[in-house]
Amino acid sequence: MAASHARVRAPELTGKGGWLNTGGTALTLADLRGRIVILDFWTFCCVNCLHVLDELRELEEKHRDTVVIIGVHSPKFVHEADHQAVVDAVERYGVHHPVLDDPELATWKQYAVRAWPTLVVIDPEGYVVAQHAGEGHAHALATLVEELEEAHDAKGTLRRGDGPYVAPEPVAGDLRFPGKALLLPDGGFLVSDSTRHQLVEFAADGETVVRRVGTGERGLVDGPAATAAFSEPQGLALLPDGTVIVADTVNHALRAYDPATGAVTTVAGTGKQWWQGSPTDGPAREVDLSSPWDVAWFDGRVWIAMAGVHQLWTYDPEAGTVRVAAGTTNEGLVDGPAAEAWFAQPSGLAASADGERLWLADSETSALRWVDREGTVRTAVGAGLFDFGHRDGDAAQALLQHPLGVTALPDGSVAVSDTYNHALRRYDPATGEVSTLATDLREPSDAVLVGEDIVVVESARHRLTRLRLPEEAVRVESVAHRTRREATEIAPGALRLDVVFQAPAGQKLDTRYGPSTRLLVSSTPPELLAEGAGKGTDLSRELRLADGVIEGVLHVSAMAASCDDDPENEYPACHVHQQDWGVPVRVAPGGADRLPLVLAGLDG
Repeated sequence: MAASHARVRAPELTGKGGWLNTGGTALTLADLRGRIVILDFWTFCCVNCLHVLDELRELEEKHRDTVVIIGVHSPKFVHEADHQAVVDAVERYGVHHPVLDDPELATWKQYAVRAWPTLVVIDPEGYVVAQHAGEGHAHALATLVEELEEAHDAKGTLRRGDGPYVAPEPVAGDLRFPGKALLLPDGGFLVSDSTRHQLVEFAADGETVVRRVGTGERGLVDGPAATAAFSEPQGLALLPDGTVIVADTVNHALRAYDPATGAVTTVAGTGKQWWQGSPTDGPAREVDLSSPWDVAWFDGRVWIAMAGVHQLWTYDPEAGTVRVAAGTTNEGLVDGPAAEAWFAQPSGLAASADGERLWLADSETSALRWVDREGTVRTAVGAGLFDFGHRDGDAAQALLQHPLGVTALPDGSVAVSDTYNHALRRYDPATGEVSTLATDLREPSDAVLVGEDIVVVESARHRLTRLRLPEEAVRVESVAHRTRREATEIAPGALRLDVVFQAPAGQKLDTRYGPSTRLLVSSTPPELLAEGAGKGTDLSRELRLADGVIEGVLHVSAMAASCDDDPENEYPACHVHQQDWGVPVRVAPGGADRLPLVLAGLDG
């Protein structure tokens, strides 16, 4: 348990936004002494953070008398620094533990965190004993918690009892943080009521409830509308035969819904999350998926925005198969042939009116992109992972902020649900111009065309809102932002990159089939690195910074696979740990010549 490291006292928890889920009580580490504390540094835009929330649920339930999980909300986008948006996100994603709203990243800096998500474990005496970045650490955390319980029980320093979580009052209403909507052939609407784990059918007025599909409890259950179960469903796509395909996001599955009978069946996914090394094609019910966020019918197949792995997949209903269609799993904005393109949490899909383009909202790059029928990926609006805002005009300089939805319009243009700007935007390929169609929407996540109207899913207002498509665009004051995290000062010339990974207790690196680690390094701008970019299997690498480039971002993606260290077990359980970092750096004399990034363990 890190006995070889000097004991580091955990810094205090501070955040200008205050505390949520505590009944109004501000917590201190002194209040939590005697408990095992797990700090979860997250931000609600980040799909990897949402994966970790799900990974922690079982641990949270099993050890609720000894473990206190504290979410430290640390924003990337400007919208995520809005306190009400954090309040909404905590309810939206079912966060059942205290959350510290830290809009100025004060606690993030105190703990030297460099990536979303990061988990820090504090023992009952108030010392940091472990740090984990990225996903896949649930098993390691469970083992560590059991060790800490045993050790501190023996010392008399473990305090059992109820935790500080206080559940908020439930709110009534037909919808609660709806995700996506679909126009049904009868003129009604089908809406994914994501937080309540249901689908809701409305009449043509968008207000009268016709049917609720699903029990409202989180689960993966097929059957009639009254007994079926979903887990935070999102995207909806109508197939030519009248079936609706549902992106059942947290179940990592595609479901089929029959509006005629109300029956729900699973058509793709195993219910388990896809990890590096898993199959990427095959029988649909035998291949793992990862947070499918939206679906659309295009070019004779169902296309899937696979937000969890930054890819597009397809599902062929006739053959009953799935496969990767575009993306490498690397997170970023790279155009070109489908197999070489990079995406960042694709979250909205729509086929163009002429069937020649599949539009997509690439949320983490704040981009509008498309795929043509030849499989080439292009970007219409967006500059990358760190540039966002609300700016109209020429698409080359226009800005969006974390869009989640796209809607093809009859004239060949596309409406964008510009979620974190609370706006509906429009891109016209004929002119290359971006305009604003409507503002004062609250986190719009999708929109449906109905004649000359457009019906918007106002997710954070829990409703459908009907708007007349304006002939003239709304004028707004332009705002541009870049993600601002404190840059790490590094010395010119040579820089040693060390990704710290210590296999959890009782495990070892899995080398049965070759190297069990992977490292990918790149930079923005690419000219920042003179040497050291590219792929490799060693978690340490010597980089060389180019002369004349004084600042940029180092992009580091690391993966390590560890297995139970039991020579008697022919089939040991194995676990994949992975994380992507975007580290802002500034070259300065006297800066660091080593950059440590902790994947799991503590940096010695």
